[in-house]
Amino acid sequence: MLVLLHGGGPGVDAASNWAAVRPGLEAGFRCLAPDLLGFGTQIAGGEAGLRGPAAWARARARQVLDLLDGHGLRRVHVVGNSAAGGAAALALMAEAPDRVERAVLMGGAGTGPPPSTVPFYDAPTRESMRATLARLVAHERTHRELLDALAELRLERALRPGAEAAFRSMFEADDGPGADPARIETPVLALHGEHDRVSPVDVSARLADALPRGRLEVVAGAGHWIHVDRPDEFCTLVGEFLSA
Repeated sequence: MLVLLHGGGPGVDAASNWAAVRPGLEAGFRCLAPDLLGFGTQIAGGEAGLRGPAAWARARARQVLDLLDGHGLRRVHVVGNSAAGGAAALALMAEAPDRVERAVLMGGAGTGPPPSTVPFYDAPTRESMRATLARLVAHERTHRELLDALAELRLERALRPGAEAAFRSMFEADDGPGADPARIETPVLALHGEHDRVSPVDVSARLADALPRGRLEVVAGAGHWIHVDRPDEFCTLVGEFLSA
């Protein structure tokens, strides 16, 4: 079983995040792709009181553990995208190392410096959403139609009641440290796009070095959204690593 943990942009949900690669991944794995706390269907007030990325990562790790228990899954593979899914995957491996067999972490898994401003919500318009999404791919012109469609979809979801408050709280001062990569013994593949404009490759390089069983793979020609820029290569890399 492969659990897909989506990224943390405004208005994101699991279905849209993994649409480009889920068919390819499902050729080799059974997949679960939940909406993470604070996004999609998981904005219900139950996350009230969470402040800062580490607190949110721990809460999402507990969410995933509940999901695994609910499905009777003892041990799974995990793919964690960026500062939401990647950080949740790290927290999960730290809290319950026996539940994760192998993991793929994308775009630095939230281990780099936080953004200087909260994305999108200071100017919550379609244009702002479109510009936010454009930074996630290597070359905007390659994905114009996709970005236009996602901008409409994610704008509507980002403006739902509770979405802004939840999102802003993810960037507040933390209540404690995040997971320590040096204590995570799970085999991990750190994937990073060569042309990532959100987080530099050095972030994943440091993460891979800190993980006792970590390995870095830089995907040529890809931006932060490796799975959108290079979907076939992404599926191949994930499949080969998880099947090793």
